[in-house]
Amino acid sequence: MSIKRIDGKLFADMVIQGANNLTKNVKFVDSLNVFPVPDGDTGTNMNLSITSGSKEVKEKPNSHVGKVGQSFAKGLLMGARGNSGVILSQLFRGFSKSIETKETISTAEFAQALEAGVETAYKAVMKPIEGTILTVARETAKKSVAIAKTHEEFIPFLEETIAEAKASLNRTPDLLPVLKQVGVVDSGGQGLVLVYEGFLASLKGEEISLEGAEAALSLEELVEAEHRNVQSMLNTEDIIYGYCTEFMVKFEQDKLQKHPFDIDTFRKELSAWGDSLLVVADDEIVKVHIHAEYPGEVFNLGQRFGSFLKLKAENMREQHSNLLHEEVSNDSPSKNESVKITEKQEFGIVTVAMGSGIKTLFESIGATVVIEGGQTMNPSTEDIVKAIEQCNAKNVIVLPNNGNIVMAAEQAASVAECNVAVVPSKTVPQGMTALLSFNPTASLDENKEGMKEALSTVKTGQITYAVRDTEIDGVEITKNHFMGILESKIITTDADQLEAAKKLLSKMIDEDSEILTILYGQDVSEEEITTLVEFAEENFDHVEVEVHNGNQPLYSFIFSIE
Repeated sequence: MSIKRIDGKLFADMVIQGANNLTKNVKFVDSLNVFPVPDGDTGTNMNLSITSGSKEVKEKPNSHVGKVGQSFAKGLLMGARGNSGVILSQLFRGFSKSIETKETISTAEFAQALEAGVETAYKAVMKPIEGTILTVARETAKKSVAIAKTHEEFIPFLEETIAEAKASLNRTPDLLPVLKQVGVVDSGGQGLVLVYEGFLASLKGEEISLEGAEAALSLEELVEAEHRNVQSMLNTEDIIYGYCTEFMVKFEQDKLQKHPFDIDTFRKELSAWGDSLLVVADDEIVKVHIHAEYPGEVFNLGQRFGSFLKLKAENMREQHSNLLHEEVSNDSPSKNESVKITEKQEFGIVTVAMGSGIKTLFESIGATVVIEGGQTMNPSTEDIVKAIEQCNAKNVIVLPNNGNIVMAAEQAASVAECNVAVVPSKTVPQGMTALLSFNPTASLDENKEGMKEALSTVKTGQITYAVRDTEIDGVEITKNHFMGILESKIITTDADQLEAAKKLLSKMIDEDSEILTILYGQDVSEEEITTLVEFAEENFDHVEVEVHNGNQPLYSFIFSIE
């Protein structure tokens, strides 16, 4: 089969097969995570991210390769989860920008787009680390440019490009010592290679079956899921904007001449008519989701630019009454909480937490919206954008509380409509310390700097179990034994979780320590927490001990030392 140029239809299939190939191998990619903790989720995050991009491509078929690229980039952006997912979205954002004006592309143009993607991704990462997905992407793109000079046909071009990608992946342990120490290649790089292999399978006419694989939600399904979550926290009488309104308009040139379309101006116009606003547009269509009291007025605003492809207005008050009736038997403590819709506040604070007790703690010290997520459940860019919107505030501060969520938070901040500052908290204790440092009389920038400074005043320790045998930094780790992690370094292990906790505290607490906060998880008994508190009080009498039931999974104890 001779393929010298790729059009939109073929590129769309490449994207779909690339996503499918990653979906099929997601558990394998997850297994390559270096730390033997039970939350290795690089594959899961990349899969959810690219599947969001694939869904967007399926919904917007086009023979123009640049238009398909724009759809892919848009879907990836909103679905990006974790650092690996955000980096993947940036790689294909740059790629798609490079080809946006082209109807078809050659091997040389494909290679140039790969290089453009690498440039965009490196700019998005504050401190790029070699031996990661970035290295694999960069070395592959550089080699592909040379390969394209001698290969006009795509199949042999991509075969040689993937050969370089695999070679680069196999070199990652030489660049990142911890990979060699554990005996794995970089998980993000492996995920990228799987995507490229899916591209090649498409060109060869091979279909990657997803039988038995679990697919991610589409953008509309994510909106609907969030819509249900928000509605379940409201009383019916609190619903100010009563109709869930959606429409899609295909642009028409004669109407655009009278009413030029600008997405930012359109968003501002729509925001006066409701809330929960989501506007996505490309050169051909605009898609709108809004909760409005007068759907007809909203439809009129959209019809100025073209003709409707889709219209929907559903009565949320009636739906909400039915929804609450359906959920009466559900035991979740948050189901019937009431959230009052108010005027825009000066500040809102979004934070991420896993565990009902930790969520309650954050709310008690001032969090406006708590996204239930964290380890194994990294929220997407879209999840964070929605939480920012839910704050209904002029200025919003985001506390990710996990190093793997910081990039998604920053990406959400870049597309949110209000002023957003991300304070890069990497642990729950850091997030709590930062939140307690919030000053409502200071500016957004002043708060960001002050809360960032507060991060260094707290030490974080965690106890979890090992998912495999390994050795890291000279520490022998046995599967199912418990590990003590200080900040991001494993420093002790024990077969008993209580003994592991005692060892960790002994290494964390020094003469300058004043306060120990213990957050205990789902698998900790009352006897264990009592014993641990007695140990702390007997051995560190200069330290004040506070205890809270965090109810978090996976991590039996989270320690904060101030």
